[in-house]
Amino acid sequence: MTTKAVLEVRDLNVRYNTSAGPIHAVSEVSFDVFGDEVFGIAGESGCGKSTLIRALLRLLSPNGICESAVISFKGHDLRTMPDREFRKDILWREISLVPQSAMNSLNPVYRVGAQIVEAIRAHRRCTRATARERVAELFDVVGLQADLMDSYPHEFSGGMRQRAMIAMALALDPALIIMDEPTTGLDVLVQERILRRIRKIRDAIASSIILITHDIAVIAEMCDRIAVMYGGRFMEQARSLDLFESPHHPYTLGLKNAFPSIHAVGAELISIPGFPPGLIGPQTSCPFEPRCPFRIERCATETPQPVTITEQHEIRCFRSAEAESLRELAKSKATWHCSN
Repeated sequence: MTTKAVLEVRDLNVRYNTSAGPIHAVSEVSFDVFGDEVFGIAGESGCGKSTLIRALLRLLSPNGICESAVISFKGHDLRTMPDREFRKDILWREISLVPQSAMNSLNPVYRVGAQIVEAIRAHRRCTRATARERVAELFDVVGLQADLMDSYPHEFSGGMRQRAMIAMALALDPALIIMDEPTTGLDVLVQERILRRIRKIRDAIASSIILITHDIAVIAEMCDRIAVMYGGRFMEQARSLDLFESPHHPYTLGLKNAFPSIHAVGAELISIPGFPPGLIGPQTSCPFEPRCPFRIERCATETPQPVTITEQHEIRCFRSAEAESLRELAKSKATWHCSN
């Protein structure tokens, strides 16, 4: 990992205008992605992970509005870049996407190789033969045989289609690859093969990766740094080892309790009671307050601002100074299921 940021995002806000009122799907999100690193974004369904990525790639639905102080990619201001220029010079060429449910993203009536050839030739001047040679190279990188280029998507298994989409994302050697739930819907053995392949790809290329998932095990295995997202906000950001060895935010503590550990085989897993927050209207409290066993009075009336714990470790919590004692209390099931 290099110390130079490839992507810088500051104060990103996304809202959807609906008949029931504005839904604040992403609020005050700031982060960096450095060169040759895997940055993970973890959180339960509906917390805003996919909306965040759609905002960066200008793929929001018509009722979505994105506002940000800074979105800088390799020195380019993506907020002011004309849409035509963004699609020509940035999208796919510099930033590519492996979308959620990627194994269902291929056009069923086109051969798989032809779809990747089309993506290459849309952004790079080359002959069809040259593009096919590139596809053959990519198939080798993701562990597919070159002669499968002329197969249709229905002739691929789910894991093979997932790898084909990863090959498409790698086609133009982008500086940043965004993978949105790359193992969702795959069985455990196929997930492991996909993750193993992603690790090999990471060793072979210089691209940075944003890995989005609700699966803590995947995040722990793959990422250099992790952001934990809840209610549209980043509640905690840290290096992976710091996050798992000394989590500070109550939500992170709750996630850790629900994650089986090889160091405590057979230990009871503790769930977080309650439901994710509704995000309609102004947010004037900590989004985790209704479910938090450590909440205090101000949590219901104020929104916590980021607090720096150590270098690259930041949380949003009014009780950040008490993390060590909260960590011990969080290990008890009674803490979570008697206080809510």
